[in-house]
Amino acid sequence: MTQTIHVSLGARSYDVRVGPGLLAQAGALIAPFAPTRRVFVVTDENVAGFHGGSLNDALADAGLDVSAFILPPGEETKSFAGLESLCAALLRKGVGRKDLIIAFGGGVIGDLTGLAAGLIKRGADFAQIPTTLLSQVDSSVGGKTAIDTAEGKNLVGLIHQPRLVIADSDVLQTLPEREIRAGYAEIVKIGLIKDVEFFQWCEALVGDVLALKAPALTHAIAAAIAHKARIVEADETEQGERALLNLGHTFAHALEAHGGYSSALIHGEAVAAGMALAFAHSAELGLCSGEDAQRVTEHLNRAGFITDLRQLPGAPFNADTLLAIMAGDKKAEAGAVTLILARAIGGAYVHKGADEQKLRAFLARAVQ
Repeated sequence: MTQTIHVSLGARSYDVRVGPGLLAQAGALIAPFAPTRRVFVVTDENVAGFHGGSLNDALADAGLDVSAFILPPGEETKSFAGLESLCAALLRKGVGRKDLIIAFGGGVIGDLTGLAAGLIKRGADFAQIPTTLLSQVDSSVGGKTAIDTAEGKNLVGLIHQPRLVIADSDVLQTLPEREIRAGYAEIVKIGLIKDVEFFQWCEALVGDVLALKAPALTHAIAAAIAHKARIVEADETEQGERALLNLGHTFAHALEAHGGYSSALIHGEAVAAGMALAFAHSAELGLCSGEDAQRVTEHLNRAGFITDLRQLPGAPFNADTLLAIMAGDKKAEAGAVTLILARAIGGAYVHKGADEQKLRAFLARAVQ
C-alpha cells in the first residue's frame, strides 16, 4: 500500500513516501541523505512519548548517530524565541552543513525545524517525518518554513525544500479525533480548489477518512500530496498558481491571530471556517452559486467543523480587527487584501485587490 510521489524541482527534487509501516523503515530511507552518518532529530514531547523510541531504533539500526531535541508542543513554540532556542541547541551540539536535520512531528515542528535548517550555517539539509494528518498532506510538502509573530502567522520564513518526506499513516492512530479532523480540512481543500471529482469522493467517503480506514485514508493522503506536488512544481515560490493552496487561509490566519494562536482554535479548524467564508463571500459577490457555497458549508459541518463565526472558539470576533490582520497577510499587495475565491467547486482563483468595503461588510455580518 506504499506510494511514492515525486516532487520534481530540478536539483531540489525529492520523494514523498506514503503508507503504513514506514517509520520502521526510516533509517534505511534516510541513510542515503546522511553522508556524515549524523542526524539531529527535532520533535516535541507528545511525539517523543508515542513514537520517539521507534524512530531512534530505526535510525540506530541503519548505523546513524542520533542527537534528539525535544521541544514543548503547541503553536507557541513556533516563535522567534523557539527559533533562537533551537538554533542555539543545534549549534551547541556541533551540527554541520553536511549533517541531516530531521523534523519529526506536526506542522509546528516541521515549520520551525525547516526554518532552522535553512538558516543554520546558511543552509543544512533536512528531512520531514510528519506525524499529523494535516502536516502529512500539507505543511511537510513544498518547502514552506516559517514562524509566527505578533503581527501574523507565518510572516517570517523561507522556502527550504526537504530531501525526503516520510508520511507513515500508522502514526496517525495515536492522534486525537480533533487533530484528524483538522487534517481533513487540507484534504478536502484540494477538491475545492481544482478537482470537483475529488470533492465528490470526499463527500462519499469522509467517514472512512476520519475513521482512518484503509484504503480510503492512504488514497486521500496520496491524492492531496500529489495535487500539491504538481502545483509546487509549477510555482515553487508562490508567484501565481501556488497561492491557490491558500484557499480559506487568509480568513483562517486572521481568525487564529485574533485569538492569539490559542489552542482553543487549531489551524485546520480555522481553515475549514475560512473555506466556508471564502465560498460564502464568492457567492455574495456573484462569483459562484449560492448552492455551491451551501454545499461546501454543509459538507464541512458534516465533517464536524464549526463554520459559524459566532460559535467558533475565539468568538466574539471583531470585523475591523480581522480585516486589519488580513491586510498584513503575505499575499496582500500595498495593503490591499488578496483572497482566494471560487467561481465553482473546483474553480478557485486568485482575487487581488479585494473591495475593502464589501469585505468589511461581509465580515461584520459573519461575526454578528
